Amino acid sequence: MFSSAVRDRLIARYREPHRRYHTLAHLTDCLAQAAASTDLTTAQRDLLETALWFHDAVYDPARTDNEAESARLAREELSNDGATEDHVAEVERLVALTAGHAADADDVLGARMVSIDLSILGAAPAAYDSYVRGVRQEYAHVPEEAWRAGRAAVLQRFLDSPRLYPDPAWAARFEARARANITRELEGLRG
Repeated sequence: MFSSAVRDRLIARYREPHRRYHTLAHLTDCLAQAAASTDLTTAQRDLLETALWFHDAVYDPARTDNEAESARLAREELSNDGATEDHVAEVERLVALTAGHAADADDVLGARMVSIDLSILGAAPAAYDSYVRGVRQEYAHVPEEAWRAGRAAVLQRFLDSPRLYPDPAWAARFEARARANITRELEGLRG
C-alpha cells in the first residue's frame, strides 16, 4: 500500500485538533468496510483502502477544495513513495470522486468509494446524530443561521438524488435509513 512514514503523516492529519467527525474513527470505519469488501480483488481492495486513507487527509472546513487537495496530496505522497503512475492516478481519481459523491454505475471502485464515504448517513439514528454534532463542531465558525441554510441545501440535494449510494449493496443496506435520517435532520433545521 504505502510506507509507514506516509501512514504516520496521514495519522497525524486525522488527529488534527479541529476535527470532530473527520477523524481516525471515521477513517477506521471506512477501512473496515473496505476490508469487508470480499467481492473485490486484492488489488482493488488495496486501491480502495489507499484512497480511503487519503480521502479526508486535507480537511479544513473553511476551504472548498479539501477533496482536490487530498487528491493532490495522494499524488505527491504516493509518487514520492514509489507507487506506479497507474496506481497513483487511480487513487487520485477515487479521492476526487468524494467531492461530488457520485460515480457511474459501471465504476465498481468509484461506487464503493462514494458509498463507503456516505455510509454514516444510513447509520442508526444515535450514530447519525453524533456525526451531525461532530460536523457542526467542525463548522463552529459558521453562524447558526448560515449553517442551517447551508446544511439544509446539502441535505436537500441528497434527498433529491434518485440514489444516494451508487453501490447496490450499500444502497440495499443504507438507502432507506439514510433518507429517514436526512429527512429528520432537515425537519429539525427548518423547524
